[in-house]
Amino acid sequence: MRILVIIAALLLTACNTTQGISVYSFTNAEVEAVLGKQLPKLSEKISLMGLPVKFDVNDLSVNIGPDNRDVVVLGADSSAEINAFALKYPVRLKLQIEGSPFYDSEKKAVFLRNIKLLDSSVDAGGFKGNIGALDSQAMDVINAFLAVNPVYTLNMDDPKMMLLSKLPLDMKIVKGAIKLVPHL
Repeated sequence: MRILVIIAALLLTACNTTQGISVYSFTNAEVEAVLGKQLPKLSEKISLMGLPVKFDVNDLSVNIGPDNRDVVVLGADSSAEINAFALKYPVRLKLQIEGSPFYDSEKKAVFLRNIKLLDSSVDAGGFKGNIGALDSQAMDVINAFLAVNPVYTLNMDDPKMMLLSKLPLDMKIVKGAIKLVPHL
């Protein structure tokens, strides 16, 4: 019984001292690193009119909390190669999308939802231009990918993260970072 009282007192003291202070945060660069590892999975799901598409990301950018808004903006400069009838068709696609981050306490991860296309351009077969009305099938692929692939997952091998994940957490977006704070 004495040990339980001591543990409870320590937890209350810890909660008191961490109120309003970020216990854990991750930055634009850390989210870029996670997405860089996950994007090869997207290539397996892409096809155009039933034809396989080889997809590579040349450059990826992440901007957390631009203009003091609670969003994450992802930019991707990608190359694709469509193989059809023994010919290869190179395509270059640049996208910029925005989504609202949310923390899933069961999966211990941050996902993006409410995805919006901000900008897109394509360079393919002599056509260069902005394709603002991006094909709904392409946006469906992006939404489906981000619905199951988090932009960040807590490291459960870290004892601090394991303990933190057991607490109710609030997520705060600041310019350049997402902060997880205990909900008191």
